[in-house]
Formats: sequence, structure tokens, C-alpha cells
Amino acid sequence: KDRLLRLEAALASKDAGNEGHMRTISELQSKLEDVNTQLVLERQKGEKLALENFKLQYRIVHLVRAIREADLK
Repeated sequence: KDRLLRLEAALASKDAGNEGHMRTISELQSKLEDVNTQLVLERQKGEKLALENFKLQYRIVHLVRAIREADLK
């Protein structure tokens, strides 16, 4: 009977420890999801900036070409 009580007590303490681990895992998963969401947003910002940079470079090339053509006239 004493052995059974000790086993039940040991099991109860393990369950309490497992609950703590499960809570920690849940918190870490939540943080990971938040970071992944931020990563997606930052990638989208980077893509928009790259596109804007390409457009500006295109405009600069054409403006320089127009200035050179005007200087030749």
C-alpha cells in the first residue's frame, strides 16, 4: 500500500512537470508563429523596395539618355 502511494505521488509530480513543459512548448510555438509572421512581412517589404529600386534605376537611365541626347543637339 505504501508503495502504491509513493508511485501515485511520483506520477503526480511527473504530470505537474509535464504540464510545465507543455506550457513552455506552447509559449515557444506562439513566439515562433509571431516571428514567422514578421519574417513574411519583412520579405514583402524587401520585395516592394527592390521593385521600387528597379523602377527608379529605369527612370534614371532614361533621364540620363535624354540629357545626353539634348546635349548632342
